[in-house]
Amino acid sequence: EKASNKFGNAVGDILGVGMEMAGQTKDTEVRGQMVVSLKNVSMVSSKLLVTAKHVAADPAAPNAKNQLAAAARAVTDSVNYLVDVCTSAAPGQKECDNAIRNIQAMRPLLDNPSEPISDASYFDCLDTVMEKSKSLGDGMTGIANHAKRCQHEQFGESVRSVSDSICGLVEAAAQAAYLLAVSEPSSVAARQGLVDQAQFARAYQAIQGACASLSSSTSNQQQVLSAATVIAKHTSALCNACRLASSKTANPVAKRHFVQSAKDVANSTANLVKEIKALDLDYSDQNRKSCSAATVPLLDAVESLVTFASSPEFASQPARISESARVTQQPIVEAGCAIIDSSCVMVSAAKSLAVAPKDPPTWQLLANQSKSVSDSIKKLVASIRDKAPGQRECEEAIKKLGQRITELDQAALLALSQNLPPSRDNSLQGFAEQTDSAAAELSDRLEILRSAAKAEAENIGHAVERLVVYCDPLTAGAIGAASNMVHSKQQMLLLDQTKTVIECAQQLLYVTKDCGGNPKAVNIHSDVDECVAGTREALAELTATLADLATQAGIVTGLVDTISRAMSRVPDPNTPFQRRSFIADSTDSFVDYQTRMVASSKEIARLAQEMVSKCGSGNMSSLGNLGSELTRQYTQVAGDCAGAGASSSNPEVAGRLASAVVELGRASIDIVRSAGMCQAAPGDTVAQRDVADHARTISEKVSKVLAALQAGSRGTQACINAASTVSGIIGDLDTTIMFATAGTLHAENDEEKFADHRENILKTAKALVEDTKTLVAGAASSQEQLAVAAQNAVSTIVQLAEVVKFGAASLGSNNPEAQVMLINAVKDVASALGDLIQATKAASGKKINDPSMNHLKESAKVMVTNVTSLLKTVKAVEDEHTRGTRALEATIEAIAQEIRALHSVEVSRSLSTPEELVRCTKPITLATAKAVAAGNSCKQEDIIVAANMGRKAVSDMLTICKGNANNAEGEELRRRTLQAGQDVAMEYRELLQAVLHSLSRPGATDAKQGLPPISRRIAQCVTELVAVAELLKGTDWVDPDDPTVIAENELLGAAASIDAAAKKLASLRPRKSVTQETDESLNFDEMILEAAKSIAAATSALVKAASSAQRELIDSGKVSRRPLTSSDDGQWSEGLISAARLVAAATHSLVESANSLVQGVSSEEKLVSSAKQVASSTAQLL
Repeated sequence: EKASNKFGNAVGDILGVGMEMAGQTKDTEVRGQMVVSLKNVSMVSSKLLVTAKHVAADPAAPNAKNQLAAAARAVTDSVNYLVDVCTSAAPGQKECDNAIRNIQAMRPLLDNPSEPISDASYFDCLDTVMEKSKSLGDGMTGIANHAKRCQHEQFGESVRSVSDSICGLVEAAAQAAYLLAVSEPSSVAARQGLVDQAQFARAYQAIQGACASLSSSTSNQQQVLSAATVIAKHTSALCNACRLASSKTANPVAKRHFVQSAKDVANSTANLVKEIKALDLDYSDQNRKSCSAATVPLLDAVESLVTFASSPEFASQPARISESARVTQQPIVEAGCAIIDSSCVMVSAAKSLAVAPKDPPTWQLLANQSKSVSDSIKKLVASIRDKAPGQRECEEAIKKLGQRITELDQAALLALSQNLPPSRDNSLQGFAEQTDSAAAELSDRLEILRSAAKAEAENIGHAVERLVVYCDPLTAGAIGAASNMVHSKQQMLLLDQTKTVIECAQQLLYVTKDCGGNPKAVNIHSDVDECVAGTREALAELTATLADLATQAGIVTGLVDTISRAMSRVPDPNTPFQRRSFIADSTDSFVDYQTRMVASSKEIARLAQEMVSKCGSGNMSSLGNLGSELTRQYTQVAGDCAGAGASSSNPEVAGRLASAVVELGRASIDIVRSAGMCQAAPGDTVAQRDVADHARTISEKVSKVLAALQAGSRGTQACINAASTVSGIIGDLDTTIMFATAGTLHAENDEEKFADHRENILKTAKALVEDTKTLVAGAASSQEQLAVAAQNAVSTIVQLAEVVKFGAASLGSNNPEAQVMLINAVKDVASALGDLIQATKAASGKKINDPSMNHLKESAKVMVTNVTSLLKTVKAVEDEHTRGTRALEATIEAIAQEIRALHSVEVSRSLSTPEELVRCTKPITLATAKAVAAGNSCKQEDIIVAANMGRKAVSDMLTICKGNANNAEGEELRRRTLQAGQDVAMEYRELLQAVLHSLSRPGATDAKQGLPPISRRIAQCVTELVAVAELLKGTDWVDPDDPTVIAENELLGAAASIDAAAKKLASLRPRKSVTQETDESLNFDEMILEAAKSIAAATSALVKAASSAQRELIDSGKVSRRPLTSSDDGQWSEGLISAARLVAAATHSLVESANSLVQGVSSEEKLVSSAKQVASSTAQLL
């Protein structure tokens, strides 16, 4: 109260004295300026008192301190201007006094900084300090130089520059001190409300200052333009903030108020911009008044908006700075205060120097104080750099994790020596659940730390502490669980995986410390991403191991907890604010989320059915793994649901999807629990019936999820259906081409002519072009518009394919090549439309600079090219003199498109064999010969045959190349396969271009002479393709038709058969003696069996030796590796095969005879005969 009275009296005195001076001034212009300055002093003083009143009522209000400091600075500025107008002093005096007042006004910012001064990050503050210190050095140099030369005007500019630099330095120091304080784990950072009230207040202050500059009669063009820029920037920010606030709040009144306020601000800004443009063209008094009048509605609108936004309903939670944090920020605050003190003394010295430029003591004082300012700035820079937020926390956390690693190593050593004492603090299940829970929490904290490490230095300390706090229970739980395990392998696996998690987390902390939250350290950002990915992967492995351990015992608590956690992450559709909070920095569109969710949901339904079948077959041990996989799939669905809801333009669809996913989660929990009961009690029929019931429920819930996804993406679903239809059309056209090639494509009416269909084809093709334009535009439109566009495009391509087929048939079966050319043209159009539909689906909802948009543009160009090609073909197909040329042009373009598709993003998943790759080279060779012949003859019928044949051969070859590339063992071999195929296609395309060139110059021989060299290059490329096919076969590939291989397989089969017979003999027993008199024959039975066993073993060894001998002969080159059947080697192989078969058969016969004899069923003569057969077949083998 006392301070307010004192301030009021001082303002009254200055206004009274100012009015007296204005009354005594005879110069009208100066008197007007004085009155304006006095009004300004009165206005800002009143605002200061109003602000002080609000702050006194609620000192803890958000941004209260900053508003008070800003109001005080406004008073200082207005007083400075009043002094400038009312006084005339010696050169440089007023400038120095103003500078000192401005610098002193910054001191309150450094009094316990507990609020953000600006939106600058910690490293932005450091950059500002560096930048301002440089401009301060230039200003200080300017003061000395201009004072020495008595350049008073430039001296004043340098003083103002120094003042501005010091103020910028102090602001940056105060912001850095605040950020450093809130980065302390013991402090609590400000929690943002519905709107950032501090941002609104700062924008209002900036707009007020800019409007005052516009209203000032002394503002020059640069100041006016600068003020206009400030107004545009801050009003735009306010309108965006209003839009976000209206989408977040569930209060309809507040929603309408924010929207209306944004409209008022936007309209008044537009009106002011018009006046500013008029003022910029003519700086007349009338335009200045109009511009000043236009600022009033804007200020009223902004003030109304800021007043509404300042409501406690939307208030933020102010930061709470701990005592230790205040100690931490002290070096920065002290350095900032030292800069203020030394700079004020320096400016005072400069003020004296302006009057007495040759006074040595003053020069010495200026030099000393300049050095003090420089030292203070160096100290400030060092403090900001050394005290970077999160560094100390990272170092402490790294030490803690090192201790955890040591504990795990010690436990692993004890487990290895089987001396790990079991912990009785908890059970195995309890420890496993503790570890699993800690791992889940760690995984949730990774993304927060990643964001902090990259661009939020003030959040590093908090993020690190939250991460490390879960490492202790993770380590303790893993050691406790391992101590209660029986198998040492399981113990080591669990401890090793836990150690890997801790080591990955430690590495992440090292990288976080290096990056420090600096957004400009982009070279380290990739390391942060890599460490986060590594830690997440290690956590996933540990979680999977824990799930396996639990499910083996039928314990599903961990799985249920995981599903419950995933359900909690699904956004509540009834709270828009929560829904907005799930918008991550992911670039995925709704289509991407939908694709993954559909796949995962279907997999959940399949797993549920498999669990039912396992229960029915009694295979309970598989239920645990199935439950784990179902849990993993549901976690994926729940995670994608948040993104899908956020990226959906329809809140109703987002709500429906979230509800369906939550219901699916409940059903998943039920089936996992029932499966656990089945595992614990395999004979429980009630539990088995529950699994079946819950599986049906899951199928219903999955259907709901899929229905919600389809409702949210009618356009995407229409694109999927359309692509499927187009694929069917292409297949139908392929079949039609087969009929045309065979000469069996006839018109229904023999009197039909192509002219009857030409107009229909052209009209339908033009309609397709229009539908294509709408389809491309649909990527940036709503889902409904995209759906209509896709359906129309498909309907038109169906009609086009039909009319072209009728047209081709009307050409007559005596023109098969012309028919094929025409159908190929429409097939190209259909194929391009299919690619365009896929590209439109992928680009739907994406930003304009997304790579998928470029793919969409390329697909649209190809579509237009192919339709144009169809139109040309339609016009040329009846002209026998040009249709060969047209077919050649179409084939050249089609091959170019095939080559582009070879390296496209959506690679075909088909698989092919190396043998198919070798076989496809023959059509290429034939097509090359046809093309060379056509180039020499220049006959249209030869050219069209060559074009059609070459087109099919190259297309098939590239398809097989892609299939082999997908099956290749390594990346290098895959690349080489694609390159070999591409080389063949490019060379063949060049050959066709040369043929086309020779057609355009029928009499020229040089064009025809160029054909053989190209054909030789094609032959070389085909040879390379065959070589690649050999590499694709691999070193262990063998020809199954090779006689040598057949012989070896027969020998090995015979050996295996004899081994089996020997094993059968070993299991046999002599017949039991019926009477005591037959005891003496028992020895003979045993001798017979032993002899049979010996013969079986010997023949087995013989066959194996024969196989080895054959392999040695081949390796030494004495026998051909691939002998012809008619050759000596081939006959030898055939003999070896038959001999091996005879040995095997004879040995089996011997074993059966011996068995029958000892059991009394067979005679001795049969045994002797079998033995002779073994002897003769063995001799033949030898």
